[in-house]
Amino acid sequence: MIKFPALLLAIGYGLVMWVFSAWRLKRQMDESSTPLADPRLEPVFARMAQVLEVERIRVHVHEVDPVNGLAAPDGRIFLTRGFLRKFETGEVTADEMASVVAHELGHVALGHARRRLIDFSGQNAIRVALAGVLGRIIPGVGPWIANALASLVAARLSRQDEYEADTYASALLVKAGIGTQPQKSMFEKLSHLTGTGGHGMPAWLMSHPKTDERIAAIEANEAKWGLSAQS
Repeated sequence: MIKFPALLLAIGYGLVMWVFSAWRLKRQMDESSTPLADPRLEPVFARMAQVLEVERIRVHVHEVDPVNGLAAPDGRIFLTRGFLRKFETGEVTADEMASVVAHELGHVALGHARRRLIDFSGQNAIRVALAGVLGRIIPGVGPWIANALASLVAARLSRQDEYEADTYASALLVKAGIGTQPQKSMFEKLSHLTGTGGHGMPAWLMSHPKTDERIAAIEANEAKWGLSAQS
């Protein structure tokens, strides 16, 4: 039987680890990032800023090679140097870069960083409880099964966050007069740009939804909003 203090300890451990991870990420980003100031991107960012009624959307460049975008726990938006190189070589358009920033703005606006704090702590408690129960029923492999189940829950919650951020981005892009097509074309390019090739682990183990599923969700929103004629 799992004792209540053990669950509290697991929740507390999850909170401490998340806070430490956020602090370490902030320090790393402070040391390896610079403000983005590209006159080719500023006009499209300005259109989104106008919709959001803010003076300017501030984006930072994370000086690493992998292609990625990130919303930090402190609310800052980052694009990697590798991503910007794809823009500079013409592989990615300004509107497509805007769609990435819009997605990350969605994570910030919807409070996903705070929700992950709660989720991570709860998942750690579930992991401890399941490990205790399954460890008695299936000695040896019980804790392994508990970890696997907790990981599945985490992956599902992460995919939910991605869908929500995609929807937020779609709405913002439409209101800014950019539309959802750059968002869809960006997803179609991502597997090539990141070198994943669109293959790998099963969808239910992935922290991000599959590309075709994300595009289908965007197109479902287009139809719901009367935008199905977009191409």
